[in-house]
Amino acid sequence: MLKDCRGHLHADGYAGFGGLNEADPKTGAPAPLIEVACWAHARRKIYDVHFETKSPAAAQALEMIARLFAIEADIKGRSPAERVDARRDCAVPILDKLRAFLDATLAKISGKSAFAKAIRYATSRWTALTRYVDDGCLEMSNNAAERAIRPLTLGRKNYLFAGSDDGGRRAAIMYTLIETARFNNVDPEAWLADVVARIADHPINRVDELLPWKWEKATPQAIAA
Repeated sequence: MLKDCRGHLHADGYAGFGGLNEADPKTGAPAPLIEVACWAHARRKIYDVHFETKSPAAAQALEMIARLFAIEADIKGRSPAERVDARRDCAVPILDKLRAFLDATLAKISGKSAFAKAIRYATSRWTALTRYVDDGCLEMSNNAAERAIRPLTLGRKNYLFAGSDDGGRRAAIMYTLIETARFNNVDPEAWLADVVARIADHPINRVDELLPWKWEKATPQAIAA
């Protein structure tokens, strides 16, 4: 499904994505997608260690990661250029300190411990984890996608099947429309009801006006006209 995609792939460490992030060893062709790792997943593994062991070192790592997320909260909604400037000024020093701390901690603990595995999860993906610093269009985590698919994951346990391949495709389209509207702070029900009522008479060359981030509900007078 992703074979023709190009750009960045922001995901967790699922091994199935590996071929998409690696150059072709036979032809030397570059990787189709550039890997962007997720700090929420890296943090979670360290958090689990702290929850189980109350490790002071794990707590210190979590504190530094929390400061990185705080920077993202402050620059949310700003332009990509502004985000890059803030990240380079504020996040890079913390990232440098965090990497040095993780390397030093790893040298002091058992390589077979859960904490060592959590540290290696982060350090082995460091380039992908820090790629967001130099691109203001990238995020620090893929939490937005995780939140968007959570209702689907919970729902499928209830209805189990889409009925057919076509039904699955239609469901995917509806999920995409609804979550895109929500992501743009648009009421999905109001948007869909209005678009369905208007689209038959809407000029095809201006259909982009009905996209959630451009949509403005027509007045009753305009609809009547």
